[in-house]
Amino acid sequence: MSRHTNRLRTTAAAAALLLALPLSIAAAAPALAAPATPAAATGSAAGATTAPTAVHVELPRPTGPYAVGQEVLHLVDQNRPDPWVPSAGPRQLMVTMYYPAHAGTGSPAPYMTAAAARMLLDGKLPGNTLPTEDVTNTRTWSATDAQPKGGHYPLVVLSPGFTMPRASLTSLAEDLGSRGYVVALVDHTYENTGTTFPDGQTLPCVVCGTLKTPEAWQGLDESRAKDVSFVIDQLTARPHPAWRYARMIDRDRIGMAGHSAGGAAAVPALVTDDRIQAGADLDGSMDYLVPESGIGGKPFLMMGHPLPGGGEDTSWTKSWSRLDGWKRWLTVDGADHGSFTDFPLFFEALGMPQGPDTTLSGQRAVQLTRQYVGAFFDLQLKGIDQPLLDGPTAANPEVRFNS
Repeated sequence: MSRHTNRLRTTAAAAALLLALPLSIAAAAPALAAPATPAAATGSAAGATTAPTAVHVELPRPTGPYAVGQEVLHLVDQNRPDPWVPSAGPRQLMVTMYYPAHAGTGSPAPYMTAAAARMLLDGKLPGNTLPTEDVTNTRTWSATDAQPKGGHYPLVVLSPGFTMPRASLTSLAEDLGSRGYVVALVDHTYENTGTTFPDGQTLPCVVCGTLKTPEAWQGLDESRAKDVSFVIDQLTARPHPAWRYARMIDRDRIGMAGHSAGGAAAVPALVTDDRIQAGADLDGSMDYLVPESGIGGKPFLMMGHPLPGGGEDTSWTKSWSRLDGWKRWLTVDGADHGSFTDFPLFFEALGMPQGPDTTLSGQRAVQLTRQYVGAFFDLQLKGIDQPLLDGPTAANPEVRFNS
C-alpha cells in the first residue's frame, strides 16, 4: 500500500492511476494523459482522428436499507487563519453531508460542480480534451433536500486524498449513509484540484507540488486533523449547530476515515480529539506516525494495496506495533492506490488502461472498500458483531490479513 512520495516513485508510469496522482506527477507524464477512444482501444487507425465519445458513469447502488439525503455546507473557522493562504482570512471548508432519508423525497444530487470538474480534468490530464460532462453527468444515489429519517446515527467524517476532491469518496459516503450513518465528507481547501464555494469561486490547489519533506507532509496531516475537529465542533455545537439536521447525530459515536493523506490524517485526529472513537486509513502513508504511547486504545483499520516487490510502507510497519487497541491491517491484492476511490469507475468508462498489476475492477474495488469500512464502523460505533473482520473469507479472496 503505497503512499505519498514512496507511492509516487513507484507508480507515476501507470496510466490508470493518473487521476489519483498529485498534479506535479501527472504533469510529468503527458503521454499518459489521453485516454483511448473506443476505436483506438481496438487498434483501429480511425482512433487517431475520432473525437472522444461522451461517457456516463453510474456509481454502484448503496447496499444499506436507507435512502440517502445530501446537503452541502459552507463552514468558516473564525478562530483559525487559512494555513496555506493566510491572506485569504479564516479557514473555510466545503462539506457534503449524507444522511438516512425517506425514499422518494428530494432531487438527484450532483456529483460535483462543473467548475470543480473542469479543474479536476485539466489538472490531472495535461492536454485534456474530455468534456466536463463526463464527470458532472455521473449518476449518484443521494438526493438533495431529502427528508431525513428520524433517529440518532453515528457520525463518520471522511477526508479525501491529497489533490483529490471530496467527490472522489462519494460511493463510500453514500453507502455509509444507506447503512445508517451521518457522513461529513470534507474538501480541504487549497489541497485539491478545485473547491467551489457559494459565491461562485472555485479555489485551486495552492500546495500541490510544494510538500518536499517528511515534516511538510506531517504538517498537512496535522492541518487536516484540525479541519476535522472544526467540522465536528460545528456539527455538534449547542444550541446552534451549523447543520439543520444536526439532531440526527449521536455525539457519543463519532469515527473518521480517509484515503491517502485523508487516511493518514486519521492518526493525529484520533490523538488530539477525544470525541473521535475509531479511525480507518485507506492507503495513506502515516507521515504522522502513531505515537509510541499509542492512540488511547482506539480501534484502527488499515486497508491498502500491495507495494511492488512485496515490500511494506515503513510508516505502516512502525505504526502497526504501536496501535494499542483493536486493529486490522488488510492488503487488497489486485488493487492500486486509486482503488479505494470512485476513480477506477471513470478509468474503465474512458478506456484508460490499468497498470500491469491492477486486476481489480472498479465495481469490485468499491464493493470491497464499502464492505470492510462499513463492517469496521458497524463493529466499533454500533457494536454489531462482524465476522468479516475476523480473518480471510472465501467470498473475498483478494483481501489478505496481515499480522
